[in-house]
Amino acid sequence: MTGVWALLGALAAAGAIGVLLKVREGRISRRSSVDLPAPVRDLLVPGVTLVQLSTTFCAPCRHAKVVLRDLADRTEGLSHAELDVTNLPDVAAALGVMRTPTTLALTADGVEVLRVGGVPKRDSLLAALQPHLP
Repeated sequence: MTGVWALLGALAAAGAIGVLLKVREGRISRRSSVDLPAPVRDLLVPGVTLVQLSTTFCAPCRHAKVVLRDLADRTEGLSHAELDVTNLPDVAAALGVMRTPTTLALTADGVEVLRVGGVPKRDSLLAALQPHLP
């Protein structure tokens, strides 16, 4: 009987973690400015740059790339760049990135406008970026 209770407890904990991760997916947040590592600074262009931090074997990163590239192609003053941080753990640590994909919206002078963990929701992201676009 103890084994059944342990199994039910483990299933409940796993379910709660799954719900928490699902709720946080694609959520837009703001973070205080940090000094950008050189590989990120090199990607910035005039306007707002969506810097997607990805890893080699990240399946959601491919979906995020499609969403971000499409949004950048359709929006004036917005560009998209991808940085694979698989071999750049110091860059991810300096930026406080705990998961991939993470997208940073950065101005040309390196100010972080917002960040999104997971695959961004196109309409929510565009609405949050509007005040920073021409």
